[in-house]
Amino acid sequence: MDYLSGWCKSKKRLDGCVAVVTGSNTGIGKETAIDLYNRGARIILACRNTDKATAAKEQIEHETKSETGVGQLVVEKLDLCNLNSVRDFVDRVTSRQEPVSILVCNAGVMMCPQGKTEDGFETHIGSNHLGHALLSLLLLPTLIKNGPSRIVFVSSYLHEKCELDLDDLHFERKPYNAYEAYCRSKAANVMFATALADKLKEHNISKVRTYSLHPGVIRTEISRHFDETVFYGVSWIFHAMGWFMKSPRCGAQTTVYCAVDEQCAEQTGLYYSECAVKTPSKQCQDSAQAAKLWDVTIKALKLDLTTCDPFCKEAGGVPR
Repeated sequence: MDYLSGWCKSKKRLDGCVAVVTGSNTGIGKETAIDLYNRGARIILACRNTDKATAAKEQIEHETKSETGVGQLVVEKLDLCNLNSVRDFVDRVTSRQEPVSILVCNAGVMMCPQGKTEDGFETHIGSNHLGHALLSLLLLPTLIKNGPSRIVFVSSYLHEKCELDLDDLHFERKPYNAYEAYCRSKAANVMFATALADKLKEHNISKVRTYSLHPGVIRTEISRHFDETVFYGVSWIFHAMGWFMKSPRCGAQTTVYCAVDEQCAEQTGLYYSECAVKTPSKQCQDSAQAAKLWDVTIKALKLDLTTCDPFCKEAGGVPR
């Protein structure tokens, strides 16, 4: 599959840049971090499990110890299922005045058993969408200040398979389905990238661009819950099909493309696959749906944007 896939061809250097990559201790998040690190960026490995993140950091540094022009790797605790963890993470990053100009919202869960986050959200929508939405808004003043900046949301082509019910984000009105929950959260990623792009345009902010993408079907650990929520043995089948899937490095290419490539530098709010613009689902093309998701998201996060403005250059513009 790697030979048939799109690859980011940009040779752009990132010396002096700071990038936040969530879920960067494994899979395509780790490969994204490696690519940006090799371009000279300072990478903040934002992970729930800091032990695994530290192990990944040490492995990357060991494998590149003879190379020149690499950047820096820093491990920071970030649990997207806990909004206080998101706030604490941003407080630490902004207190150090880290000039963040790339935010890659990569971490996520897939088809896990029914559950709730620390804040009472359904796990998929809470981790994959709401946690990343808060992270984006809290870091937005920093990203504006250090523009040109990019915010990249890693979604999936599965966003096309189930429409997101904006009146029932947490399966309070219908029976829970793990597959549908994952698909809906990925639709939220695509729509939020569009909604945020629209809001930035409304505020005449052109130095922050947003992107969403499908990375491809990847050989990663994300299938670890399949035996519980699909049927026993499906995780083995998924891994046995590895020859027909992309490697994590190949799967990271569209993410890297959206984060650095000059060809998409002037684009914003679009959806990508194989390092090219693609058409998302009908729902995700609907600007009214994106606007409604914005309102639903702000309400769920309990943010009062009339008193604190995230579209300003001063860090701390969004209520914690």
